[in-house]
Amino acid sequence: MISNKYTGYIFLLSLGCFFNIAVAQEQPSLLKRADQLYAQYKYANAASIYLKLADTKKPKLTVLERLADCYQKMNDYEAAENWYARVVNFPDSKAENLINYGAVLKSNSRYTEAKKVLKSYAEKTGDLKRVGNEIAGCDSALVWMANPTAHKIKNEIQINSTLADFGVFPIGDKIYYTAEPTQELLKWKDGRTGNPFLKIYTANRLADNGLSSKQIDKSVYNDENYHVGPIISNQKGNVFYVTRTYPGKAGEISKESGTKFRTNNLELYFYTANNGKYEVTPFPYNDVKKYSVGHAALSQDEKTLYFVSDMPGGLGGTDIWYCELQSDGNWGKPQNSGPSINTSQNEMFPNVAADGTLYYSSDGLPGMGGLDVFWTKGAKSNWSKPVNLRFPVNSPGDDFAFITNFTNENEVMGYLSSNRKGGVGNDDIYSFSNIKPKMILALKGVTVNKKTGEILEAATVTLYANGRQILAKQSSKMDGTFFFELTKGTDYTVLGQKEKFYSDSATVSTKGLTKSDTLSVTLRLEPLFEIGKTIAIQNIHYDFDKDNIRKDAAKILDELVRTLRDNPTLEIELGSHTDSRGIDIYNLDLSQRRARSVVNYLVSRGISRTRLTAKGYGETQLLNRCGNGVKCSAAEHQANRRTEFKITKY
Repeated sequence: MISNKYTGYIFLLSLGCFFNIAVAQEQPSLLKRADQLYAQYKYANAASIYLKLADTKKPKLTVLERLADCYQKMNDYEAAENWYARVVNFPDSKAENLINYGAVLKSNSRYTEAKKVLKSYAEKTGDLKRVGNEIAGCDSALVWMANPTAHKIKNEIQINSTLADFGVFPIGDKIYYTAEPTQELLKWKDGRTGNPFLKIYTANRLADNGLSSKQIDKSVYNDENYHVGPIISNQKGNVFYVTRTYPGKAGEISKESGTKFRTNNLELYFYTANNGKYEVTPFPYNDVKKYSVGHAALSQDEKTLYFVSDMPGGLGGTDIWYCELQSDGNWGKPQNSGPSINTSQNEMFPNVAADGTLYYSSDGLPGMGGLDVFWTKGAKSNWSKPVNLRFPVNSPGDDFAFITNFTNENEVMGYLSSNRKGGVGNDDIYSFSNIKPKMILALKGVTVNKKTGEILEAATVTLYANGRQILAKQSSKMDGTFFFELTKGTDYTVLGQKEKFYSDSATVSTKGLTKSDTLSVTLRLEPLFEIGKTIAIQNIHYDFDKDNIRKDAAKILDELVRTLRDNPTLEIELGSHTDSRGIDIYNLDLSQRRARSVVNYLVSRGISRTRLTAKGYGETQLLNRCGNGVKCSAAEHQANRRTEFKITKY
């Protein structure tokens, strides 16, 4: 299935380039205003209105569907999952919602849950064919995440921006890539994304294959008004093959909620350096009135030109095609690369490595979600069965533009592009290496029942770094144990989760370690299903005399959101406590406001208000000696400013 995650600059071959032509306005109702904002791709603004409309005892299904879709399109997959969890429980919820829910679950690396949802779609509709690849991808992803390959993935933060950066092509000690310039550089913008049109950038390639010193390319191909890129060159570096948007008015016009858009297709152009200037030649098979052409790649002998197109005669949305170099120096007629690599969905971003391996991305084969990178051996229309590069090269997001630039018996290095979680912007450039480590570091642990001390098997254990960037994920074994390989100089968080239990986490670090070592942790998960049970939410703190939810607290409350989402029968009381400073009656009021703030935050993340009760206790339940008139440190007072939740129903 095609993921809603695709944005214009990845999926250009289908979407082309959009130009805002006209706008109609009127004074709408609240719901209509939200719908208009949604149609104008202003999803954050639309979601803020839909949230107000959803905060009722009996919200409309259509409102919750739009909320879920807004968050999915904003790449806030946690929030999207929370809302879809409610959407699919409506008796009249469409089967299509199960498809979207399954995609969001995959985006959150919840493959076991995604498989259940996708199987329920097949059972409900009888259409197993539509979700067969997705279900197979879930099974594979569970294995791949439990056993990651040796690839080390590094975000190239020195060149990535908050916008789009992708499609590396190395030439000498530099790389060329495609990016959306910052808003200050260019006034021309895509009518739908609101972002500047893509341009070609260069960056320096360092000794470790890292990237630095980015700058916009001053070459003539960047003078085009609209999208430019991706770009590749021949081995001499004197001929560039550039994908660009057709600048004319031949595109199809569509109208959405009072706004007209023109969709312009893509073309391929050749720029040949000649005495300091470029000779510009169009690919002879461009036909912008009928289809797009782009994403060029050359075979090692440079006698075969591969490209991506949605031209007639293909097998799916976008296919990989090729042309052969003729004796007169011209390219022969396009031929489809065949069903061994092309599917009924979308193939794109081909690249031929030095050993002849073809790397490309597809969303039509079993994978982790979105576009996955595959490799195959062969040429033209004769290829071996594609092989998924597995995790962590692939992720639940879109992974594409995979290219190697250094290979020997002991290591492989290169670049890929991805919109995976934990990035700087929408699409980011990553370098990768596959080098056998000299020092072996590992983490072993066990999951137990916090109340009884008994071993907990089949708990989901996730290893994170850099916030919530998932490095590996597995289920604890029958004896409750789990094991992960680690990398030197890294801070990690390991999280244990299980249905009917409140999660537990621990932090470990390999910073400062100079020899092989195995670190150990115990994760103690607390049983939830006990009426009256109170659980302290660790490290939910408030600023003095304030009731707002701090950013650090929001991240912790998100774990409570997940617990409530995954245990939909639970109802809880949120209890808030103050320290003893201030007037008693004021503290009671302050704590009530703080409890209400927590409830409002949970509601904003998709939990029904009917499951939540806010209760302020003021300073009536202090944890230490710091009562009225007792001199205490700031840290002691802050310990009393806390939030707990109590099970009231399950």
